[in-house]
Amino acid sequence: MSFPHYYESFDYAQMLRDFPVGDDFTERYARLSADEIRARQDALFRRCVARAWEIPFYQRLWRGAGIEPGDVRGLDDLGRLPIFGKSELMKSLAEHPPYGDYHGWDKWTPEHRPVTVIHTTSGTTGRPQVVLFSPKSREVQALLVARIWRMQGLRPGDVVHSVYGHGMINGGHFVREAALHYTNCLFLSAGTGKETRSVTQVELMRDLRVTVLVGFVDYIRQLAETAREMGLEPGRDLPVRAILGHVGRESRAALSRAWGGAQVSDWYGVADTGPIAAEGPDQDGMYVMEDAQYLEIVDEGSGRPVAGDTPGDMVVTSLYRDDVYPLIRFNTHDMSAWKDGRSALGYNLRRVVGVLGRSDNMVKLRGINVYPLALAAILNDRPEFAGEYVCRATRDLPTGRDDLTVIVETRPAFERNDALAKAFADLLTRRVGVELKVELVAAGGTAPLTQIESRQKPIRLIDERPKAGGR
Repeated sequence: MSFPHYYESFDYAQMLRDFPVGDDFTERYARLSADEIRARQDALFRRCVARAWEIPFYQRLWRGAGIEPGDVRGLDDLGRLPIFGKSELMKSLAEHPPYGDYHGWDKWTPEHRPVTVIHTTSGTTGRPQVVLFSPKSREVQALLVARIWRMQGLRPGDVVHSVYGHGMINGGHFVREAALHYTNCLFLSAGTGKETRSVTQVELMRDLRVTVLVGFVDYIRQLAETAREMGLEPGRDLPVRAILGHVGRESRAALSRAWGGAQVSDWYGVADTGPIAAEGPDQDGMYVMEDAQYLEIVDEGSGRPVAGDTPGDMVVTSLYRDDVYPLIRFNTHDMSAWKDGRSALGYNLRRVVGVLGRSDNMVKLRGINVYPLALAAILNDRPEFAGEYVCRATRDLPTGRDDLTVIVETRPAFERNDALAKAFADLLTRRVGVELKVELVAAGGTAPLTQIESRQKPIRLIDERPKAGGR
């Protein structure tokens, strides 16, 4: 029996033309006019729409919104299509087990089907969701990661240490593919602290002269503390010069100091879409990868586009997914805002300010929206903050009052300081605009709750309030 092998199932040379990397991206594509970028996006978008109409999930979703084939002719008609999110995908999985009907891979018979890669999401906001990749979408994802790293200063000969996990989650696997396929670097797939002990990771960094760290910065910050506990000084004994990770609202200055002055660069993406935006060497906002992703920022309630610096949900259409699992107007529920002004680098790509929080991981207290992910930037104002925290939402049943307690790790000798706990609470209350409670614990005290050693994304909200239908 013959069947298509991985690289035979798509046109690899055409993929490289459609999605350039290195100087072909930074010196050519990123400097195209807005009209030229739009024209390329429109051509890719029309391919994605044509494929989506062959898939039951989109037929049901779009016809339910009164859309028929031919109604959407290009990007100018994008706003006519409904926005969807994780709940619609999970419903598809429940009604069409075990893979759902949003991918369209059953178009082909098994002997003609392209190689399909399966992963799941992390389950940060609930049950993990199945995510499928064709060889082409897999390679574009990896290429985008490598493009971002190279734009941020990754050089041939760097030794890259990754703390992304290597279970069913996509992260650790496709960043490894990015390094191996599209950079000239040595790549260490250390994984999380559960996969490779923190002490062993630091020893590997020392012995193999690691120069670049990649991954979620929560654990990267913890590794700096582990190194010092081992008598090693980052920047001297560990020659790390760059951290290319997911910074969010963390203090990059504190992270840089923890690693001996390493440069810290941010990038953003989710499991379904792959990389969406990243900082360049100017570190002035995050450039959207507009050849591969069409990004909208919309009001959480109405779904209408927002302008200027108004925060909203990031809604993404992946322009490279025109075979397995098209993704058109997917709501990430991560919040950001557009960044205005001209690029100092001369790029004509749109920019966002970074991730401001999650609209579906939010607690409403006395009419105020509180985003747990956004609290890191406030906590960093206090030098006693040790870098880790978790929020616990509770409800007083007799009164129905909701409260949010922020459990904060502090540096040694401060965890039982009532005056400091009040100072933290006053700071958070003043900045957020609603009363928050604070509980101080020693460094490492939140680890069982955040699961920072075993998860790529630490848990930041534990919601103990009764669910609908419960007491």
